[in-house]
Amino acid sequence: MRTRRVRRVGGPERGPEHGSEHGSEHGSERGSGSILAIGMVAAMLTVAAGVLTAVGAVSAHARAAAAADLAALAAADAASGRIPGVPCDRADDVARANGAAIASCAQSGATVDVTAVTPWLGLGAAASARAGPGPGG
Repeated sequence: MRTRRVRRVGGPERGPEHGSEHGSEHGSERGSGSILAIGMVAAMLTVAAGVLTAVGAVSAHARAAAAADLAALAAADAASGRIPGVPCDRADDVARANGAAIASCAQSGATVDVTAVTPWLGLGAAASARAGPGPGG
């Protein structure tokens, strides 16, 4: 028995020698959905990595701010004589206990200005604080 090929009027022939085995005119688009899915996953991972980096930076800054606040309070207590010690040494001890390092410490009378730095991705997140007696002394 012979098979007969039918030609569509107004359209190209289809078959293995003219495109896809399945008769699709778009044989070159086969597998493009996989590439699109891989691209979308890569884009989502990139966005997630950016968000996590930003959240981490905010967290590092919050840790630096807390360390600077506590260090400045400890230094101000030492400057006023409430606790023994050198104000900036006290600030350094408290900052280290909170996972930070003192970048600067300056005393003016009983008021102390402290800047603390916490590490984040090889960089540093810094925050400053000032503590001392209130307006009434």
